[in-house]
Amino acid sequence: MKERSVIFWDFDGVIKESVAVKTHAYISLFSKHGPKVASRIRTHHEENGGQSRFEKIPLYLSWVSEEVNEELVEHYCNVFKGLVVKAVIASEWVPGVREYLERNFSRQRFVMVTATPQEEIETILKALSIERYFEHVYGAPTPKAKAIEMALDDRFFGINDCLMIGDSSCDLEAALVNNVDFLLRTTDSNGNLMTRYTGPFCKDFLDE
Repeated sequence: MKERSVIFWDFDGVIKESVAVKTHAYISLFSKHGPKVASRIRTHHEENGGQSRFEKIPLYLSWVSEEVNEELVEHYCNVFKGLVVKAVIASEWVPGVREYLERNFSRQRFVMVTATPQEEIETILKALSIERYFEHVYGAPTPKAKAIEMALDDRFFGINDCLMIGDSSCDLEAALVNNVDFLLRTTDSNGNLMTRYTGPFCKDFLDE
């Protein structure tokens, strides 16, 4: 990790322990539809942690037989945002990550690649006082694979110099598509991914 000159960082589950925050928010949005829907949403969200709310909310609406239209999706996304922003900011740091960013941002190039909407992630990073650590920030609606591709093209990063750190299958796929090496941050919610993943992984960043 320290030997790479460029690191692509996911946010939820890699910078902050905020995956559960968003799990609870999705469940809250659809709580009136009962425990079976809640369980289905929990499973899907945890198995697709790197997927944008702009993909998940229309899917969950279809599960509860709602008419999926742009206005309704926008409404649910706005409610979701109200539920998560402050909670994400207040959530625990992944152990060691803040210290790693502080110690290494001047010698490595850090790029944020996240499914959180662009304006929202910029607000969160500023509130956490870590926005200066990242050379560039890519948020939704830019897909993660496209964000990495754009960074490689626009900033002339060599693939062998890069590493993507994530906690979901979406993160892994974004790295693989771009032939970028991947480091998995293991969590309580990505056990299914661990059963089929054979690459390097870490639990935290305390020893990096």
